[in-house]
Amino acid sequence: MPEIKVNLFSQILNIIDRNMVNKLVRKHQSDKHSKGINTWTHLVSMLFCHLAKVSSLREISNGLRSATGNLNHLGVETAPCKSSLSYINQHRGWEVFRDMYFDLLEVLEPSLALRRQYASRLRRKIYLMDSTVVSLCLSVFDWAHFRTRKGGVKLHTVLDYDNCLPTFLHVTEARCPTPHC
Repeated sequence: MPEIKVNLFSQILNIIDRNMVNKLVRKHQSDKHSKGINTWTHLVSMLFCHLAKVSSLREISNGLRSATGNLNHLGVETAPCKSSLSYINQHRGWEVFRDMYFDLLEVLEPSLALRRQYASRLRRKIYLMDSTVVSLCLSVFDWAHFRTRKGGVKLHTVLDYDNCLPTFLHVTEARCPTPHC
């Protein structure tokens, strides 16, 4: 199982203002039908999933359970079980996490507000375009030839500058120079 240092994870979580999270929880009423997992525990579980690079709910549950004595440092009372995580992933609204993202973005990147003011004076929508190659295992994805022993696809993305979210995605062959292939 992947290992993540609890003290480093705790330091990352300390950056997130719990009062801001509690305010958003009240605004969105995201703990109303929480089935034992509050929004903070859900956030900690999903961040653990991302930072520890785990790929299943079982690994999240077991990983958090292995840090039993240190869960208090993370602000979590008990490690969630996989069935509860599955239920809450299906039923909790995503809006609370969206608002958390934008609130954290404003706190951690204060110059963003100035850039948005500049962008608003342009009086037109700004889009950013980029593409990247996503590596794939050629023995599993034999249709995705990229190099002699490597498979891949190219992901072309257009981002909306105002909210930093993708507005367009297009997947092509990895060798394709433009999305018109």
